[in-house]
Amino acid sequence: MKIGIIGATGHVGRFITNEALRRKHEVVGIVRNVPEETTPGLTYLQKDLFNLTSADIADFDVLVDSYNAPENEENLHVATMKHLVGILQDADTRLLVVGGAGSLYVDNKLQTKLYETDDFPADFKATAANMSAALDYLRNAKNVRWTYLSPSKDFLVNGARTGRYKVGQEQLLIGKYGKSEISMADYAIAMLDEIEEPEHQQQRFTVCAD
Repeated sequence: MKIGIIGATGHVGRFITNEALRRKHEVVGIVRNVPEETTPGLTYLQKDLFNLTSADIADFDVLVDSYNAPENEENLHVATMKHLVGILQDADTRLLVVGGAGSLYVDNKLQTKLYETDDFPADFKATAANMSAALDYLRNAKNVRWTYLSPSKDFLVNGARTGRYKVGQEQLLIGKYGKSEISMADYAIAMLDEIEEPEHQQQRFTVCAD
């Protein structure tokens, strides 16, 4: 497949890019600035997310959004989602979103989100709340093929690539050792598995270390 990855040089974006290249997909990194040290096999499209057009992404089978808003500009999560929904109207291109864990529910009645709990770090509440609002906007979008993948509570940049994970829907998952965590490497595997064999179209799902 031809896969465009917004934020391909970011933390999560790099893992998804490398996993897609490992699986021999044609990958285009959509970045504001092309790095001096480029990734072998990766083609770059140097463009700001807000300047992307329907024509730019028309020949992608999949567009992965791994955008992360800068500090004090967390409202851009909703703005970027609105822009992407706009350019993907009635397109065949699927949108896969790197989501947050903060919007996952911590109770069986699906009433309390993780970021609404007392022990959620205050520094991350604005990001989590805005990512949750972006997800709500996406859920209500019409004529867009989308999937939203939330990680576990602890998203480990240096975690092992095991190739194993368990899948949930709207609730925060806890692994067999009592931890809610997933490595970025295993998250990327889950993302590419969903790209290759879609099982959560028009849905949010989550993954946790098995």
